[in-house]
Amino acid sequence: MYSQAPATFNIVLLTVVISLLALKVYPQWLQFCIFRPYYFLREKQYFTILSSGFVHGSGMHLLFNMMTLYFFGPVLERVIGSGAFVVLYALALMLSEVRTYWQQRHHRFYAALGASGGVCAILFASIVYFPMQSIFIMPIPVPIPAPIFAVCYLIYSWYFEKRGGDNINHAAHIDGAIVGLLFVAVTDLDAYRKLLEML
Repeated sequence: MYSQAPATFNIVLLTVVISLLALKVYPQWLQFCIFRPYYFLREKQYFTILSSGFVHGSGMHLLFNMMTLYFFGPVLERVIGSGAFVVLYALALMLSEVRTYWQQRHHRFYAALGASGGVCAILFASIVYFPMQSIFIMPIPVPIPAPIFAVCYLIYSWYFEKRGGDNINHAAHIDGAIVGLLFVAVTDLDAYRKLLEML
């Protein structure tokens, strides 16, 4: 299976190793990699717009992101190719922070981390190609169709972005999803025609 989706598995492996080391062994890595909009231009911390996607605030945060990437990444990578997959993931990590930067650029103590922007891009791009996929989320005992999960996830992210107060960058979830959908539209518009025919 690795040979069919090397980019997915390498991203998962790299993210898990770096995140766990930062959480358990080298906490200074966490502080070094975090995206801080206030310091992004002031201190030229440009690398953090990517590095923040390889560290996570908790084991559950890491597990949820990497499980989603593991389930939806390989099928997408086999369709678009490993090179395009890496480009999409990297673009989504960066572009999903643009709105966050603009909203939080004057807030000295705001910080964001996690792969959610990239993962959401992969999830939503994958759904365009494979709308009949399902995902299991414990403790729900039945598979959830991927399009329903995606819509509910966007509503959840939108609601909690507006409510705030939970230290999660929900804007990155929404913007990552948009990047994934636009990426497919730019690189393979015919996929949307096939999607409409299938639905």
